[in-house]
Amino acid sequence: MTKSELRKKYKGLRRKLSSEEVDDKSIAIANNLLKLDIWNYNFYHIFLPIEEQREVNTEFILNILSGKDKDIVISKSDFETLSMKHFLLTDSTRIKKNDYNIPEPIGGIEIPSEKLDVVFVPLLAYDTLGNRVGYGKGFYDRFLSECRESVIKIGLSFFGPEDFITNVNPDDVKLNYCVTPVKLISF
Repeated sequence: MTKSELRKKYKGLRRKLSSEEVDDKSIAIANNLLKLDIWNYNFYHIFLPIEEQREVNTEFILNILSGKDKDIVISKSDFETLSMKHFLLTDSTRIKKNDYNIPEPIGGIEIPSEKLDVVFVPLLAYDTLGNRVGYGKGFYDRFLSECRESVIKIGLSFFGPEDFITNVNPDDVKLNYCVTPVKLISF
């Protein structure tokens, strides 16, 4: 399937999930993440979910990271340049939804992409090769290409993989793992 076909399919599948299902599946994803050998690093980048899009609720992963006393980094999107800036999440960080309902920090301590060790990546769909489909603006592909080559890229999905995405671009950055409520997939 093409990226646009997959976007339509998985947006539809997500719309069918109740708030309770989103939370239950998100907790299962967080529990499965604990099985990965990724907890000895310092800087973890995580997305704050767009609730209206029924994205994985990352609150449970945030609790794990806080409990392990990790440096947590979140992003602010610039829709003019289609780029993101990254900020340390602290007790004093103020969060506000932008025009697209994306929760974002209002200022703070900026962290360069090269400093990140692990990135939890939002997605709509992915395939058995580790290619992902997002919302189509390329924010995460540009961001991930700025990170060190050794950064660990972990997709979070309520669903299993597609066999393959037919229109993958050379600029698309592949995942190292995808974590679902039922399994860990390594690429």
